[in-house]
Amino acid sequence: MNPVIAFNSKVVCKSCTLLGICLSTGLSGPDLAKLERIVKRTRPLHRGDLLFSTHSPFTSLFVVKTGSIKTVRQNPDGSEQVLGFHLPGEFIGFDAIQEDSYTCDAEVLETTAVCELPFDQLSELSQLIPDLQHQLFRLLSKEIADESKMLSLLNRKNAEERLAAFLTGLSCRFQRRGFSPTDFYLSMSRSEIGNYLGLAVETISRLLSRFQEDGLLIVNRKHIRLLNLERLHYLAGNDTRVQRKGQQQAAGK
Repeated sequence: MNPVIAFNSKVVCKSCTLLGICLSTGLSGPDLAKLERIVKRTRPLHRGDLLFSTHSPFTSLFVVKTGSIKTVRQNPDGSEQVLGFHLPGEFIGFDAIQEDSYTCDAEVLETTAVCELPFDQLSELSQLIPDLQHQLFRLLSKEIADESKMLSLLNRKNAEERLAAFLTGLSCRFQRRGFSPTDFYLSMSRSEIGNYLGLAVETISRLLSRFQEDGLLIVNRKHIRLLNLERLHYLAGNDTRVQRKGQQQAAGK
């Protein structure tokens, strides 16, 4: 059962802080107004609430407006597998399109607001607005690319590289949203991070302590300060030249 309750409220995408990274990116005024008319806002959700559950009928895509959500799949043995963490501006529900039902649970990690996009209306509107259709395709492509990166992360990297890749990935995602790339809070627990990365929680704690001893970061419970981002990118196997270029572009240099 889907617990999300939509309420009537005027949605103004053009004044949203996520305008540059959400579905509305690149839409003209009239087209943006058409998109706004189908968007539904929900009442705030709180930690532990379910946005949707496995096997519930697929009706809508969701965009995180504020807060964060994790997606989880239940294993046959009763354990759970964390599939991903979703930050403001990121979509949830693409994988349900083929099955016509949601394939995982979407659980709220902190007080969160989402925008709901009824898929039937969105599909019809995308046929009328080429730029909207193009943006949908782009987001679907990103979903596939992110899944490929995750498989590569789990298959090829050791524990240290996995955690470094996770932290630098969060850094880049926060930066794209206009937040600090080096000073942020983790809404997920160390146990959830370990589950996502295929590592024991003890390994996560040990590596964070080692990274702190090596001067790469400072960690205080869920507060993280990255002190040597370039070194973390190196440990993760990222191209530091590409990362520096992206940071300079984001800073308008």
